[in-house]
Amino acid sequence: MKALLESLIRGLGNGSVYALLALGFVIVYKATRVISFAQPSFMIGGAVAVSYLAEVTGFYLAMVLAALLVAAVALGIERVAIRPMVGRPVFVVAIITLGIDVVVRVVVNGFIGLDVRQVGDPWGLSLVEIGGLAVQQRWLAMLAAAALLVGLLFAFFRYTRYGLAMRAAALDQETALAQGVSVGTVFALSWAFAGGLAAIAGTFVGTGQGVDQLTWIIALKALPAIIVGGLDSLGGAVAGGLIVGVVESLVQSYQSDLAPWLGQNFAIVTPYVVMLLVLLVRPYGLFGTREVERV
Repeated sequence: MKALLESLIRGLGNGSVYALLALGFVIVYKATRVISFAQPSFMIGGAVAVSYLAEVTGFYLAMVLAALLVAAVALGIERVAIRPMVGRPVFVVAIITLGIDVVVRVVVNGFIGLDVRQVGDPWGLSLVEIGGLAVQQRWLAMLAAAALLVGLLFAFFRYTRYGLAMRAAALDQETALAQGVSVGTVFALSWAFAGGLAAIAGTFVGTGQGVDQLTWIIALKALPAIIVGGLDSLGGAVAGGLIVGVVESLVQSYQSDLAPWLGQNFAIVTPYVVMLLVLLVRPYGLFGTREVERV
């Protein structure tokens, strides 16, 4: 039972990171109807920014500044590369976000170098004992940070003027325009939020183990999370991230004993297996909106 609980906590910690990344995907999709594949580059960019800023400002302030910096970069990219493509086919814009991801990662890799770059976090792989359970401090930090950010984000969407504008534009852009909502501002804010959330997620990914030029691959686990939760559901993004994290952790802990014939690294593909199983049962995800087309 102890090993099971420790595995669950580890899964929730890692799942919190996937949830933050998934929220960025969903926010951009709800605003623009385009899946932004630039999230991996924003994630790794945030981690690298923290690794440099922490030497001057300390870790916590560096994480905030890095999130703001990456959010500003994402906003600028939306203005320069995405805004002129409004009205073009969704597929074309999605391909452009792939190009953005590659360009940003090439630039960031120049700051990483060939070795692993340490983020300089205050937790590392240190363990604390809670009720007899050995838990890494960074897992608890991931959970706490994700809970705080998700709470603030949902409060923003519910109670602020710009949050209501973003919700209105997500429901119907033409109606929102008719009511005086600046859809362009909504697009820019969605990219800024996605960039900031990815930067914070990247910081936690790098805690304890650092980042290298292949760390960005972790961000791809957010794709199964948004499919599992529902592509247009913010709550589904959080739930999907946690589900993927927990299942991945459980498989990592028990698969070698229960099903060794699956190989040593089956946990890596677990998120995609979960995604396929959910798609077979609920094609729109656990919390996604079912679309009905009449012909």
